[in-house]
Amino acid sequence: MIQEYRFGLININGKNHSEDVEVRWTGEVLRWQRKENHKVNTEDVERAIEQNPDTIVIGTGESGMVEVTDEAQNLINKKGIRIVIDATEQAIKTFNVINGESEEEEGEQDKVIGLFHLTC
Repeated sequence: MIQEYRFGLININGKNHSEDVEVRWTGEVLRWQRKENHKVNTEDVERAIEQNPDTIVIGTGESGMVEVTDEAQNLINKKGIRIVIDATEQAIKTFNVINGESEEEEGEQDKVIGLFHLTC
């Protein structure tokens, strides 16, 4: 699904995106804008939570500069959603593995959403 990532650019299903994105297991890609530039607050994850995913993967930028607040992490955990937080390159790899493995399995697909910061 995600073919390439480099600072400021992500290629998803053959299309380049230069703004932060929310990527859903369905293939849908949405712009992901946070209230504060280098912080992920509860309101920044609410749209993803509303989709009732099994897992939310958060990419914190090339250097991992984005902070995911305790409140945001607690909200995700409280909903019974698994959370993975990592620098964006590794977070994308994790997203692709979770998404790819569940597509190959028979039965219900793991619903994974990736929230990816593309710079710093």
